[in-house]
Amino acid sequence: MDVTNKKYSNQGIHAIAAIFTIENDGLSALLIKRKKEPYKGKWILTGGAVYNDETVEEGLAREIYEKTGLKDLYYEQFGVFSNPNRSPLMRMVAIAYIALIDIQKVKILKETSHTQNAEWFNINEIPKLGYDHEKILNEGLAHLKKIILKSNIVKVLLPDKFTMPQLQKIYETLLNNKYDRRNFRKKLLSLGLLEETEDDGIRKVGKPAKYYRFKQDIVEKSIF
Repeated sequence: MDVTNKKYSNQGIHAIAAIFTIENDGLSALLIKRKKEPYKGKWILTGGAVYNDETVEEGLAREIYEKTGLKDLYYEQFGVFSNPNRSPLMRMVAIAYIALIDIQKVKILKETSHTQNAEWFNINEIPKLGYDHEKILNEGLAHLKKIILKSNIVKVLLPDKFTMPQLQKIYETLLNNKYDRRNFRKKLLSLGLLEETEDDGIRKVGKPAKYYRFKQDIVEKSIF
């Protein structure tokens, strides 16, 4: 490699995350609004340039925390976006991730010098995005729908203990499908991924709901 070759210069790496959560029984994505050019006033996904002394994952975590106040998300890489013209400033290759978080763990979405605000948008109400972030978001969503069929990744979107209807609702929301309640319960319990746990301690009228939790961390297993 000839490091003096000008074709190696003026390029960098973007770490970009399509951040998802379940909110109001629907799937939502986190967007931030740009304060500066390029794409001033446009909504975009969360992320930014990676420093030359950090890994891509470290850069992504830093950018998300700096721009939203969120941390301790689940990350999974799903793609690389390398169109030479994707950024008007310089050549920036984007390493793209999905990131998941339980909405109950979201405490603050903060404003920074680079963003006007951060806001959750229902996946069916996404505004026009800056850069190539619409393409990244759509591919991230497709990746999420694929992996929930092959693992217990939905545990990241749930509280530590949950009811079977809560679990079913997440699958129905993400897969845009309806499942028979009894068949769904039978199928999920047959996988050996769940165990019953104590309820939430809140006294309710009528028969108390059964609560469950996942026995393991994220594992690969065919769900449907």
